[in-house]
Amino acid sequence: MLIKETAKSAWRSLASNRLRTLLTMLGMIIGTAAVVAVLGIGEGARSSVEGRIRSLGANLLMVRPGSASASGVRSGTVKTLTEDDAEALRGLDGVAAVAPERSGSAQLRYMTSNLNASVTGITPAYLEVRSLAMGSGIPFSDLDEQQRSRVVILGANIARQLYPGASPLGTRLQINGSAFRVVGVLAEKGSGMGSPDDGVFVPLSTHRSALFGQDHLSTISLQLASEDRSDAVIAQLEQLLRLRHRLRPDQPSDFEVRSQAEMLATMGQITGTFTTLLGSVAAVSLIVGGIGIMNIMLVSVRERTREIGVRMAVGARRRDILRQFLVEAVVVSLAGGVAGVGLGYAAAVLLSRFGEWATIVPPYAVGLALGVSILIGITFGVGPARRAARLDPVEALRFE
Repeated sequence: MLIKETAKSAWRSLASNRLRTLLTMLGMIIGTAAVVAVLGIGEGARSSVEGRIRSLGANLLMVRPGSASASGVRSGTVKTLTEDDAEALRGLDGVAAVAPERSGSAQLRYMTSNLNASVTGITPAYLEVRSLAMGSGIPFSDLDEQQRSRVVILGANIARQLYPGASPLGTRLQINGSAFRVVGVLAEKGSGMGSPDDGVFVPLSTHRSALFGQDHLSTISLQLASEDRSDAVIAQLEQLLRLRHRLRPDQPSDFEVRSQAEMLATMGQITGTFTTLLGSVAAVSLIVGGIGIMNIMLVSVRERTREIGVRMAVGARRRDILRQFLVEAVVVSLAGGVAGVGLGYAAAVLLSRFGEWATIVPPYAVGLALGVSILIGITFGVGPARRAARLDPVEALRFE
């Protein structure tokens, strides 16, 4: 009952100065809204990045050539991976599929349209390993690879640029002066670094024999039977390739292995740091709001000095006065926090709908915002409350 009466008394006091109370809450509202919106943006960015990485392929490992170095300075990639390496990796326990690839830049021309693009030589397993789907047409077959067929599959963006408003299927496309028949267009995957939408794909054997004459591979992609076995497969893979490349124990590996889990962890750390940084900046406004609460509560103590003296004279104890002013500070702070959470959530929704930003307001953001609001109210309200409780009853009754 004592706590209930104290809360009612605090609310009556705040309601008697509505405009001042609202202005005091404004700092907390803005601060809490900023924190909720920023955490929503950060969580949305993390989820978006994770989705893009997972869209590269399920349970994916990628082996790439290592970097050559001279006097400690990196000077590009070394040409160490071969198709025989890819074939050897198929026999590893836990590997479901292997997709070797090699890349090169080439000039594309159709009628009056032409552009430069990355041309990648792939095997039929590539689409499955990288979780790519055909938008139209047909994928490569094992026969295309065996016969070194001059056929090509286009990414969605490349198809739009070369064939605006028309279907490319069945047409003849010039790649570095050689004619290729377009047999398919990939389904659109979405923008991003290394997006297949901006790629051009030919059979791996054709890429070597008709276009670039390269024997080495740029990447070997492996699809794992289970993500849980990633570490074990990586250990086997490194041991096998080091044996094949005849590397001594004291020599560094001439290849690099990247796993999907590693990429997810790295990007999670980056987006987490980004969110923490922005959240810290937004939290500064909460401190400003707390200073505003402290300032107004000190003014309130001075204005109500005579009231405090009367209450003490009729039997109120110091802890009752302390409790009342502390409750007032917490109520102002918490009310501002609740309003700020609503405003921040609305801002996140509007950014997602009209700003095309991926935003997800996590439940912990709401709990964190409200918890910090209460903590701010207690921290910045205890000073004025202690000052009110320490007033001398006689001097307080004399105050004008």
